Parts: sequence; C-alpha cells; structure tokens
Amino acid sequence: VQFVESGGGLVQPGGSLRLSCVASGFTFSSYSLSWFRQAPGKERERVANIFAGSTHYAPSVEGRFTISRDNGNNMLYLQMNSLQPDDTAVYYCMADGLYQFWGQGTQVTVSS
Repeated sequence: VQFVESGGGLVQPGGSLRLSCVASGFTFSSYSLSWFRQAPGKERERVANIFAGSTHYAPSVEGRFTISRDNGNNMLYLQMNSLQPDDTAVYYCMADGLYQFWGQGTQVTVSS
C-alpha cells in the first residue's frame, strides 16, 4: 500500500498551491478521503474531506481550498488559493475505510 503526496513548497501570501496524493494497493474509490495539516506546536487538524459526492471543509479554509478526487487514477487533490501565513503546516492525505492509510506529509510554507 502506498499513499504519496506531492506539491508542497514555499509560496507568498495570497498565492496558490495544488497538493496531490497518488494511491496504490487498496480500493481507492470506496474510501473516505481527507486532507489534514499540522503546524508546529499545534494538533493535527482535518481541513477537508470528500466522500460519496460530498465535501466538507474546516471553517478556516472554507471558500479558499477545494478538495477533489479522481477515482479512475487513484488521485486526491487539494487546491489551495489565497494562502496565508497561518496555512503554513505539514499537509497529510488520509484514506479511511476498511483500513486507514496516511501519506508521509508535504511541507507548505506561506511567507514573504
């Protein structure tokens, strides 16, 4: 089983990034998928979830982030717009179903 993120990096305030996760080794389409983030000194928090055609967002990212999935290619995405310094964190993808799988994390830094 693999669940591998990419797309993190350094971006200026107001900028955008798109995170991706590619999955293999499990029945991707049957899993609830989420993005979490963890900033230094803070607890890990769920920022977005997608399952059965529905999406849910944390209030702090609502209207700025968009979660999507491509079941045909086992891909999960997080489009992040209007990024702010408070969005700086390690971002993780997570699949929840019969089992739970986590990606290794990708660093997002928002700074001028």
